[in-house]
Amino acid sequence: MTAIKHALQRDIFTPNDERLLSIVNVCKAGKKKKNCFLCATVTTERPVQVKMVKVKKSDKGDFYKRQIAWALRDLAVVDAKDAIKENPEFDLHFEKIYKWVASSTAEKNAFISCIWKLNQRYLRKKIDFVNVSSQLLEESVPSGENQSVTGGDEEVVDVYQELNAREEQDIEIMMEGCECAISNAEAFAERLSRELQVLDGANIQSIMASEKQVNILMKLLDEALKEVDQIELKLSSYEEMLQSVKEQMDQISESNHLIHLSNTNNVKLLSEIEFLVNHMDLAKGHIKALQEGDLASSRGIEACTNAADALLQCMNVALRPGHDMLLAVKQQQQRFSDLREHFARRLASHLNNVFVQQGHDQSSTLAQHSVELALPNHHPFHRDLLRYAKLMEWLKSTDYGKYEGLTKNYMDYLSRLYEREIKDFFEVAKIKMTGTTKESKKFATLPRKESAVKQETESLHGSSGKLTGSTSSLNKLTVQSSGNRRSQSSSLLDMGNMSASDLDVADRTKFDKIFEQVLSELEPLCLAEQDFISKFFKLQQHQSMPGTMTEAEDIDGGTLSRQHNAGAPLPVSSEKDMIRQMMIKIFRCIEPELNNLIALGDKIDSFNSLYMLVKMSHHVWTAQNVDPASFLSTTLGNVLVTVKRNFDKCISNQIRQMEEVKISKKSKVGILPFVAEFEEFAGLAESIFKNAERRGDLDKAYTKLIRGVFVNVEKVANESQKTPRDVVMMENFHHIFATLSRLKISCLEAEKKEAKQKYTDHLQSYVIYSLGQPLEKLNHFFEGVEARVAQGIREEEVSYQLAFNKQELRKVIKEYPGKEVKKGLDNLYKKVDKHLCEEENLLQVVWHSMQDEFIRQYKHFEGLIARCYPGSGVMMEFTIQDILDYCSSIAQSH
Repeated sequence: MTAIKHALQRDIFTPNDERLLSIVNVCKAGKKKKNCFLCATVTTERPVQVKMVKVKKSDKGDFYKRQIAWALRDLAVVDAKDAIKENPEFDLHFEKIYKWVASSTAEKNAFISCIWKLNQRYLRKKIDFVNVSSQLLEESVPSGENQSVTGGDEEVVDVYQELNAREEQDIEIMMEGCECAISNAEAFAERLSRELQVLDGANIQSIMASEKQVNILMKLLDEALKEVDQIELKLSSYEEMLQSVKEQMDQISESNHLIHLSNTNNVKLLSEIEFLVNHMDLAKGHIKALQEGDLASSRGIEACTNAADALLQCMNVALRPGHDMLLAVKQQQQRFSDLREHFARRLASHLNNVFVQQGHDQSSTLAQHSVELALPNHHPFHRDLLRYAKLMEWLKSTDYGKYEGLTKNYMDYLSRLYEREIKDFFEVAKIKMTGTTKESKKFATLPRKESAVKQETESLHGSSGKLTGSTSSLNKLTVQSSGNRRSQSSSLLDMGNMSASDLDVADRTKFDKIFEQVLSELEPLCLAEQDFISKFFKLQQHQSMPGTMTEAEDIDGGTLSRQHNAGAPLPVSSEKDMIRQMMIKIFRCIEPELNNLIALGDKIDSFNSLYMLVKMSHHVWTAQNVDPASFLSTTLGNVLVTVKRNFDKCISNQIRQMEEVKISKKSKVGILPFVAEFEEFAGLAESIFKNAERRGDLDKAYTKLIRGVFVNVEKVANESQKTPRDVVMMENFHHIFATLSRLKISCLEAEKKEAKQKYTDHLQSYVIYSLGQPLEKLNHFFEGVEARVAQGIREEEVSYQLAFNKQELRKVIKEYPGKEVKKGLDNLYKKVDKHLCEEENLLQVVWHSMQDEFIRQYKHFEGLIARCYPGSGVMMEFTIQDILDYCSSIAQSH
């Protein structure tokens, strides 16, 4: 190893002005052994830089090369793996961790010891040595001596210490006093030695001369000790004198402490008494108000409210430790409890009476609203009850049982009151929808039990909340009142035995207004009641309620309604949910009544589902903007589902009835009923759904309907016997294209283009099929000419064929004079007129197309004559102008 070290120093480090201090033969842990050397070096120039260099033998093996170098200051951790057992492995933590295995444990220990010494000498940042034996680590490196960093036969690292300015000046003065200081160093050193001996002798003489003074000093110290003893004796006598004074002062101090403690206790006792008197004493006026206060007048309510608040403060005072053990405190608390119980019973009884009395007053106003489509106003009732809002809050915090009982009584009574009002309101709405004015007057004058209209309309909703069949008495009333202007038919939209196609705009507008008025009356009624419940029962804080209702409530409104109708108690987890619970109980009849009204409107005219979908969607959207989880939003959302189902059912019925349409075999088809009714539906829907929130539902319905129309038009055309298929397709798709072009329905642009294409295709097909070959023999002649040309005979040589010479051509042409051509065209016009219907007015369009097709055939014949019989002078006996004149005169004559 020494030879390797000298070789590395000579070949690698000396050229770089570096000194090699320690070396270890290593290989990487866990890999195939490729030996290399780790070297610890320092630079020979100042400032000193300490490095760790990896040296590897070249592949040829004749020299060493420097591979990588790290600065020692970048080394963070040296891990020797085991401080007790001998282990050649160690890790060096630079920016990454290098794992090494030394050739021997001694080399590893010597290398780690060198690193530690270099760290102690040259680096401010100390390296962490982990799992290293303490014997390898020295505590410090002496700074004033030359020492070997690695020990043994390693080279010594000299320690140089500069002289300061004072030392340098003294040496210069000393050398100036000796002439031989520079020229003869030995003489200078000998002189310095003699002077040092002289100084030592002088010091010894000085010490011996001071002996007398030391003896004098010792005598003075002895005298001082005697004085100290006298002072201690005097202090002892003073201490004995003060001891008696101390005992007297202790007695006085103890007496003063007892007096202070007594005063403190008296102050505390007074404070406790004042606290109890101030916080647990209820004024006589408050006691009288709680026992006898008038709960009917505003002044009495205010006095009772103040007294109840004062009582609550007294009962809720935070007593200090020990107060609850005092007899007076217990008696006062019992008195407060009795007052609370008495006033709570009196308040609950009075409020129950107020509920009953207000209900009777409200019932007296029902008669004036029975003939009008309006709900009674409960604002006066709410205004009177809101005077008790603070007392209800007091009752809620002091006696929740009575508060809960009042809440239940309010819900029970108000639900019956609202049920009467809402049912009467909906019966009036149904009467107005059906137009039975005589029965409406009867309803206004007769008692409730004798109302014929009520008996008839009850058959519509019943216990199940569903419409009965076509035998219901209300249906009979409707048919009788509208029978003079509405006929029974097999119309596509004939639903509930009533023809929707005969309903005029006024009837539909009337239904729309009535339905909108119903929703507009219900919305403020529900909002006003919900606002009152929140204020009166103090439920706006959304805190958890005590009691048994602690489970989470289902947010879905539909689930709430179904659970309530089934009689199952709704779990309540917050006061907001309790508001919804109370609203569901109070207005439990709104949803079934709305469903009955919707069923009636759908029975009167299936198109009413369009109006109801738009109106209901708008009101649901408005309610959700206010509170998405409110009773009104949930209920209207549930009803909207029913309306949407009716709308989908209307669309499905239209498609089904399209498929069931039967066409008479004896008459021409014309415009199919469901094509005309789709136009009616689309026109009405566009006017209703203008700027509506549910436009997407209409677009989906359009797509389904137009597909059904297309499929069933083609089906009817295929089954038609009297009218040609092309005529049925042409007329109906022309009508559909005209409808879509007029209405400009954006979602049906592709269908509009398809309808136009089908109309064009079938028009062309019908023209070609109907026109056929009006010059039949001439057509056969020229077909033979074209066949010869196709066989390879040149066009100008066709006239030399015996069957197709000029004479044969002239014979064929003579058979079609202008008179015969006109007669054939006239018969064709009559045939087309018989096929086409008058509603679509396509006769002239078809006739013009046939004229163009006939002229095309004429020009084709002329071209063949010109090419195959050049210079023959053969011509048709009629011209294109003659054809135009014939067609024009035929059209005008009919």
